[in-house]
Amino acid sequence: MEPVIRTTGLTRRFGALTAVDNLDLEVAPGEIFGLVGPDGAGKTTTVRLLCGLLEPSAGSATVAGCDVARNPQGVKDQIGYMAQRFGLYGDLTVEENMAFYGDLFGVVGRDREELTRRLLGMTRMEPFRTRQAGRLSGGMKQKLALMCTLLHRPRILFLDEPTNGVDPVSRRDFWTILYQLLKDGMTIFMTTAYLDEAERANRVGLMHRGRLIRCAPPEELKQGAASLEDAFIAVIGEAERR
Repeated sequence: MEPVIRTTGLTRRFGALTAVDNLDLEVAPGEIFGLVGPDGAGKTTTVRLLCGLLEPSAGSATVAGCDVARNPQGVKDQIGYMAQRFGLYGDLTVEENMAFYGDLFGVVGRDREELTRRLLGMTRMEPFRTRQAGRLSGGMKQKLALMCTLLHRPRILFLDEPTNGVDPVSRRDFWTILYQLLKDGMTIFMTTAYLDEAERANRVGLMHRGRLIRCAPPEELKQGAASLEDAFIAVIGEAERR
């Protein structure tokens, strides 16, 4: 099966800093791929490169059959991108935000009405459709951002730490929605700092200082860590000895 995301030597530099360093990666259609790493590892830069929002310094990437450097608009037409920060309009209601983004995507008429109704039901946001976005809880804001991202029926969904700072119940609800999207055939590429979320992915990539240091299913990564158990070293400071 042809990968829906493929990178070859993908690199992005900001002056002397190499944020993404020679990244080789493939993501299959219909899988959840999780990119894990500490702050500054290059996760967000990778997502922005794949979404056509940044030009690579070297290497190449194709998303949904489109070259991100040569045809960024072709990429954007087939993807949904949800950034870390809530980027909707706080003085508009849930319904008004969805209508606004529907207009941007060219989704109008009965098609928009049916899709809006389905998304509100899927996210259990129907009772809050007339509430201003600025008055929503953190978890509800993320659900609203996701609904607006899905309005044009993207093939691939990019999520940049979507549940960062969200309460556990909202995180659980968010993952229930993602699994439903997966059943519908969507491919999901997400970054996360939560290891328990990484375990939910089909495959996980570990990123450090711009480089992909390991990529495998979660169980395989855990088994590899267990095999290194005896290799850990304890460092005891002078104050502790006293």
